[in-house]
Amino acid sequence: MILDKIIRQKRLTIEKEKMKMPLHRIFSILEEGRQPLDFKRVLKNKSGLSIIAEVKRASPSRGVIREDFNPLDIARIYHQNKVEAISVLTEEDFFQGSSQYLSQIRRGTDIPLLRKDFIIEPYQIYQSKALGADAILLITAVLSIEELILFQRSAKEIGLQCLVEVHNQKELEVALEADAEIIGINNRDLKTFETDLETTADLMKKMPKGKIIVSESGIHTREDMKYLESLGVDGVLIGESLMRADSIGDKIRELRGVGD
Repeated sequence: MILDKIIRQKRLTIEKEKMKMPLHRIFSILEEGRQPLDFKRVLKNKSGLSIIAEVKRASPSRGVIREDFNPLDIARIYHQNKVEAISVLTEEDFFQGSSQYLSQIRRGTDIPLLRKDFIIEPYQIYQSKALGADAILLITAVLSIEELILFQRSAKEIGLQCLVEVHNQKELEVALEADAEIIGINNRDLKTFETDLETTADLMKKMPKGKIIVSESGIHTREDMKYLESLGVDGVLIGESLMRADSIGDKIRELRGVGD
């Protein structure tokens, strides 16, 4: 399965990164670093759906999504259109992302940044803050409950928040047992790569009150936004439909229903 290949490669990549930037050097950066922005607050304190807009060039299932890919220009458009947060893909081998994109975008915006990658070691949590992230993605499908609890605790200690991603009821149960505060429901089936917003609808029925919910993947139209809002979702993470748009700004306005 593609997820297994990604994780195998990620372990090799992390070892290389540790050699280039050992943990003690990262800690020295953190001692002088900035205070992270409140990712949780921008998702919750808003009427209507908050938008986490993604900087994403490619994916294993779709290949290159945007040919004229300039992460700084894209982030600038997101900032101008007042998205609530920006997700930056940093995985290099399968998504053509880069850690440098995150650092560069951080210097140009005061919007909360989510590092979207496959976080499988504590090293990456500290690395994420050093790069400028305010929040990290934790994927339940690739972590044990013990890791999920530990990673959330480690992130909290350095001021980072966690978007804990689930795909099905079993993973939701794990996320809830790990006391996740912000839960991302990924509408994409990791085996078939098909998307279905009913994944969010189904899991929302089993969601306890008080959680902040983000629906991820498969969100393309204003009707999709209205449907998810009707389910009680707090925010949406949108990548492909923005990356494929001729005008990213126009697409954001369309999704928000500006002018309706």
